[in-house]
Amino acid sequence: MKEPAPHESDPSQPVRMTAWVRGHVQGVGFRWYTRAQALAIGELRGFASNLADGRVQIVAEGPRERCERLLEWTRTGDTPGRVDGVTEIWDTPRDAYPDFAIR
Repeated sequence: MKEPAPHESDPSQPVRMTAWVRGHVQGVGFRWYTRAQALAIGELRGFASNLADGRVQIVAEGPRERCERLLEWTRTGDTPGRVDGVTEIWDTPRDAYPDFAIR
């Protein structure tokens, strides 16, 4: 049986979460609210940006548990607009962001 990677088993282990949010999420303040939620959760760095195809991309680095909270908010929280679906991938952090920004 394969051992889980450290970022899969320890909720405090730093991770990088990239999520793509589909639906009516552009032009409704979704990126601003995503940043506000990330700052409220704390210990998250990264960004939220509009994509040309109408989705919003979220990149968050920090403790896995906090990234999971942000991801859960996109799926079930009080988000602006309308979320039709969210797809995410997990990776090791790159430590490339000084804070959480809107792009």
